[in-house]
Amino acid sequence: MSGHSKWHSIRHKKGIVDAKRGKMFTKLIKEITVATRMGDPDPETNPRLRTAVATAKAANMPKDNIERAIKKGAGELEGVNYEEITYEGYGPAGAAVMVESLTDNKNRTVADIRYIFSKNSGNMGESGCVSWLFEKRGVILVEGTNKDVDELLDVALEAGALDVNEEGSVFEVTTEFVGLDSVKKAIEKSGFEIVTAEITMLPKSTVTLNGKDAEKMLKLMDALEDNDDVQKVFANFDIPEEIMEDLDF
Repeated sequence: MSGHSKWHSIRHKKGIVDAKRGKMFTKLIKEITVATRMGDPDPETNPRLRTAVATAKAANMPKDNIERAIKKGAGELEGVNYEEITYEGYGPAGAAVMVESLTDNKNRTVADIRYIFSKNSGNMGESGCVSWLFEKRGVILVEGTNKDVDELLDVALEAGALDVNEEGSVFEVTTEFVGLDSVKKAIEKSGFEIVTAEITMLPKSTVTLNGKDAEKMLKLMDALEDNDDVQKVFANFDIPEEIMEDLDF
């Protein structure tokens, strides 16, 4: 499983996502607003908006919040103009890190991101320094308890998925980023429960972390995602499952 997916899996287990639900809603509202502004206010004809709305619904965001964010993006309500900026850098043991942000003040954001890297055993690099280590993909996490992996494999591959891996109690389905929605619909239609579905940046290779480096890496990820301007963080670390379970961060 990719470092990004493993990170989100362990956060769910530790209850971090629920504890930061308010901040997560703020990030989702930003994404819905920008997705609307860059495309169409109808999720059916705007794939990025459709994914953002589906993510918001999965996080139990109130319908009114979603509709208000769409109206802001469409210009029907007054809203803030956000700029999309991606930052790149390195974590412990040279692990590659990509940070996607939506900001209304890039000077503030770049200073904050640089500080977070330096405070958590990392350093921010130049644009392009690590992006070549990642490829844009769709990733769907499917509830796997008492489910048949062969059945899911058949459904996912027939719908156009690239790969299916079993990781503990979940299955990770990888797709071309443009095929995420169609594969997701096919999986749901077959009766499987979707945990998350998103466009992500998957690493082409990984760096295995243990001990202190593993703990520092997770603290860096947590600090970056806790920043109000940061939308998503991707990294190419790999931490053995048994070590991740024991880490306190």
